[in-house]
Amino acid sequence: MKTFFSFLFSLGVLFADIPTVAIITTGGTIAEKTDPKTGASIPASSGADMIESIPELKTLANYKIVDFSNIDSSQMTPQMWAHLSQVIDDTLNKPGIIGAVITHGTDTMAEASFFLELTIKTDKPVVLVGAMKNSSDPYSDGPPNLVNGVIQVCSSKDYNWGVTVTMNQYINSARNVVKTQTTNVQTFESGEKGYLGYIYNKKVYQFNNRLKKLKLPIPNELPRVDIVYDYAGSTGDFIRHAIDKKVDGIVVESVGAGNVNKDMYEAILEAIDHNIAVVITTRVPHGNVFPAYGDEGGGSSLQKAGAVVIGDLPSAKARLLLMLALPLVKNNEELYQYFRKI
Repeated sequence: MKTFFSFLFSLGVLFADIPTVAIITTGGTIAEKTDPKTGASIPASSGADMIESIPELKTLANYKIVDFSNIDSSQMTPQMWAHLSQVIDDTLNKPGIIGAVITHGTDTMAEASFFLELTIKTDKPVVLVGAMKNSSDPYSDGPPNLVNGVIQVCSSKDYNWGVTVTMNQYINSARNVVKTQTTNVQTFESGEKGYLGYIYNKKVYQFNNRLKKLKLPIPNELPRVDIVYDYAGSTGDFIRHAIDKKVDGIVVESVGAGNVNKDMYEAILEAIDHNIAVVITTRVPHGNVFPAYGDEGGGSSLQKAGAVVIGDLPSAKARLLLMLALPLVKNNEELYQYFRKI
């Protein structure tokens, strides 16, 4: 049974002299407990439950709770993020709400943050938080991450960071954040670009600014875009399968600085002949793709054939940008410009 405080917070009851923050819950490990029968993590907690279980939260802000979903983030889809984007804007359009903390599973949190960064219209801070250890663990990282998310929202009016992923005290930009470790609490990093900031003792310390800002409308129907991984001895069959499925775009995760073998190259040419947009990324963790090599399958030959060869977006994020950009472009050059801007 909910306590009186939990009941008040679930109704959005406000207390004077402290700001109001939206907490929008989507599920993930932060909302899970260990099933005593199976030992596996299962969805368990609502937004009101989480606030009630962390007394410190009640000293920081009032809360408007929106329980969007309660699923493992491996089950998330771009269509769900499109809906979430609209819910965030609708919630933050309400007067008096200064920003939002989104609780989300870590498996696809980096993708979710990037999709939201591209699509939300609000300029108010939006902070994604989660957990690597569920609430049954005595050392769960969920409570401090949620507390830090609220502290950041209450402190972020001057930073203009847009959407961030804030975990283990580090603040990551949606553009650069990646999950780097399967089980460790220090899993989210921003690579060569660096963190935006750090939270310690209820204070936000800024390291960097958000370097680029790109906003795109959400189409009525998101195009289908598949990702195909290149590897030594790859045949191009998966690209041909995507062609048969009449996809709208393909992201090819290449080797090196944007290169594929001859068989993959020939399959990419077939895709381009079918008016399918092809974007080249790399499986290398750091660095851009470049049109540097001119052999069959080299980045230069791919670009000349009509593939988009630019930037350092990971494949999963390049896919989301391609899904949002395709309805807006008429030719390959216009598509290239969207990838150049980000």
